[in-house]
Amino acid sequence: MKRKLNFPAPKLQADFAFLLKKFRATYLQNALFETVKGMKITDIDKQLAQYVSDKDLAQMAHYGLRGELLFAVPTVLEENPYLLGYYRLLMGYSQKEFYGQDKGFGAGPFKCMETRGTINKYIVDDIPELCMAFCRAASSLLHGIETLSPSKELLDDLALLTVGPQLRGGANSQRGAAGIIQVFEIIRQIVAHAATDIRENTIEIMSATKHKVLIEFAPDPDIIIREEMPRGGFRNVAAIEIKSGTDVSNIHNRIGRRKRVIKKRENVDIPSVGL
Repeated sequence: MKRKLNFPAPKLQADFAFLLKKFRATYLQNALFETVKGMKITDIDKQLAQYVSDKDLAQMAHYGLRGELLFAVPTVLEENPYLLGYYRLLMGYSQKEFYGQDKGFGAGPFKCMETRGTINKYIVDDIPELCMAFCRAASSLLHGIETLSPSKELLDDLALLTVGPQLRGGANSQRGAAGIIQVFEIIRQIVAHAATDIRENTIEIMSATKHKVLIEFAPDPDIIIREEMPRGGFRNVAAIEIKSGTDVSNIHNRIGRRKRVIKKRENVDIPSVGL
């Protein structure tokens, strides 16, 4: 008997192809080359000499590479703030760790540069420190890959290695948000008969004991249910963590990990919903 195989259409990969084109024009080497083309090279060289060691610049020259391909300097980032994304991707830092508070990067205030292409007044004086931090990391990367004879193609590949998980993470986030909305709508239909107020992110109902109960969208967990207490205030009744991805094998790990986090934080029961 011949084995019958049936693969789903690679729609996500097709979507990534269009997103990658946008990434190249905004965050990858194409964007860097276009920016530098309109600048005075002497200005860039002056800052490279200030921020990068002679040894590292000589090594880049040995490989036939311009210094700004690996090392960030203020004049380039000020010319095109989006290029913060280029150096972040090249160093292999995810958006979550780079701009988040958990890893201690301290780069959160600079996110507007990558996402909006702007430099606000609160961070303008910190651009030199940002570049010095990038240059220290870039120096470490340069020495780590020196036996591979670095090239433009290798550096581009390294940035792409970070782009892939970012694009997939974005797709998963969109899928997750859609799942939360779907579950919230199901809950709304179930409690519609008792609802006293329905807003975009909250459903207010009157319980059988005549207590006000709020069912709310929440960033973590996804949906939380709270009951009003007779003496004022609310108590947490339940939290709903929604798994709306396609990796079925990972659902139990995600639920178990989330239960431990939420119970420790909120001391509530966590029903789990998989879509």
